[in-house]
Amino acid sequence: MAKIEIQNLSKDFETPSGILHAVRNASLTVNDGEVVVIIGPSGSGKSTMLRCVNGLEKPTLGHILIDGIDTTDPSTDIRKIREEVGMVFQSFNLFPHLTVLDNITLSPVKVRKMDKKEAEELAISLLRRVGLEEKAKVHPTQLSGGQQQRVAIARALAMNPKAMLFDEPTSALDPEMIKEVLDVMLQLASDGMTMLLVTHEMGFARAAADKVVFMDKGEVIETGRPEEMFTSPKSPRTQDFLNHIL
Repeated sequence: MAKIEIQNLSKDFETPSGILHAVRNASLTVNDGEVVVIIGPSGSGKSTMLRCVNGLEKPTLGHILIDGIDTTDPSTDIRKIREEVGMVFQSFNLFPHLTVLDNITLSPVKVRKMDKKEAEELAISLLRRVGLEEKAKVHPTQLSGGQQQRVAIARALAMNPKAMLFDEPTSALDPEMIKEVLDVMLQLASDGMTMLLVTHEMGFARAAADKVVFMDKGEVIETGRPEEMFTSPKSPRTQDFLNHIL
């Protein structure tokens, strides 16, 4: 069954110079337990698509289904859907005045109505999973960028999401910190987490992706398995992009 299904999605923005067509009639499917990586040049609509999936942007046209539920249907409670889909952003978006432990337990307690002690036990287990158990009592400002992003991943996992979205999670990190975040994401992939992510890390795409999607100028140009996309892409636009970055 498709966990995430994007059907003929378009998203337009009004700008001083006219209408910006950020996403144009784009479709893709993420099956249960599948890792789908979206690649493409800056401004190609990758992040906008993710924000539409998570309900942060409202599609202009098209449909987005999560577990078969149409999130674009006015009768759908989009807040409930967002609870089921975790998202990790470029910036870590941690609350600086809260400890790492409190950052992770906040949503399970407030939204899921989880018992505080149970939420803390869950948070500790997730911090152990991302290799940061000893940082539970510190504040985010005392952590490196890579550590903060790993906490952000643990925070998203605390809601027990059905799928995870990653929007260029390593783009704000120094090179030496990228591997520690990618290692956590690789482990999530090997554990069977359904993932849709935007990244420029082609090594991760080769190692973890079930499917790679190339976008340009708001359109899905080509979709294929990593070995196909990186060795023999069919579209000249895909070929040109990969020739510049590989």
